Amino acid sequence: MQVLVCSKPQHLELQESDYPECRAGHAVVRIRRIGICGTDIHAYGGNQPYFQYPRVLGHELAGEVVDVADAPSRHLMGKQVYVIPYLHCGECRACLLGKTNCCQNMQVIGVHKDGGMAEFLAVPIAHLVVSETLSLDQLALVECMAIGAHAVRRSAIQPGELAVIVGAGPIGMGVLQVAKSKGARTLMVDTNTARLAFCRDVLGADATANPQEPAAAALIRELNDGALADVVFDATGNPRAMQAGFDLAGHGGRYVLVSVVKADISFSDPDFHKKELTLMGSRNATQEDFAQVVSLMESGGIKVKAMITHRARLADTPSHMPQWCDPSHQVIKAMISIDPEEVLV
Repeated sequence: MQVLVCSKPQHLELQESDYPECRAGHAVVRIRRIGICGTDIHAYGGNQPYFQYPRVLGHELAGEVVDVADAPSRHLMGKQVYVIPYLHCGECRACLLGKTNCCQNMQVIGVHKDGGMAEFLAVPIAHLVVSETLSLDQLALVECMAIGAHAVRRSAIQPGELAVIVGAGPIGMGVLQVAKSKGARTLMVDTNTARLAFCRDVLGADATANPQEPAAAALIRELNDGALADVVFDATGNPRAMQAGFDLAGHGGRYVLVSVVKADISFSDPDFHKKELTLMGSRNATQEDFAQVVSLMESGGIKVKAMITHRARLADTPSHMPQWCDPSHQVIKAMISIDPEEVLV
């Protein structure tokens, strides 16, 4: 079979590999869709934490089960599935507390071990979820949206609260849509005017702002009866933006860092205590978050079709990846299709 290997930063190459072994407790999935996310872009660019080369990227995955090792799982044959790529150990303190998303021994498909930029992938059956209702495109974006759903759940946001989402990439768009489903008022903040317009006109953000404009903080106060934000979510992957987010959160507010960067983030301790802020990290997602996203997709509460702006086949991805990483190409979400006979639209 063919696999696409990131052998070093800014270098993808198509290679031949053996068909995966279908061990006990596993199934082989014929990969049909692969979403490109910030993790893939950062790994390709050489600045992704927890990453080693060479690596087969790809963790936003949808496909069809073509082989199972155990007879009781034969019912999965031919089913369309999405993949939960977080392989937790089940034995560490975090796992025993039900926080499998931040397992101490986490192995993420496409990050810590080879992922789905391949024609076939062996996956533990417990990490496959069948859907009879969602399209392949939707299934491939469940994981991306689940990260946003987990961040919103961490925030314990309430109806009517003002959520400021900094970073209008796919993760931020997921946060936006899930926060709206909870009844929150939403302000999307980004320097990209086209993405802000998309979040407002397509995804329904209540307001948008450019952080480089002095009126951004004033707009937050205008929207929130003179106060700053009830909840701030950072989805920028930019250390300066992450640090600046502390100044957007109001007294008694919460600040959720969804991004992860190779940097130290500092803040003013007097201001932090004066506001009695709650600072949270948000990592990955749990099965509860995945289930919520599927439910929202089925009801139309999460829109992903319009987010897919670029497509390519696996073999053509090495030539497309530099463009997908270039902000001038206005990529929101790129999608790889494995099927050579499928028409890309």
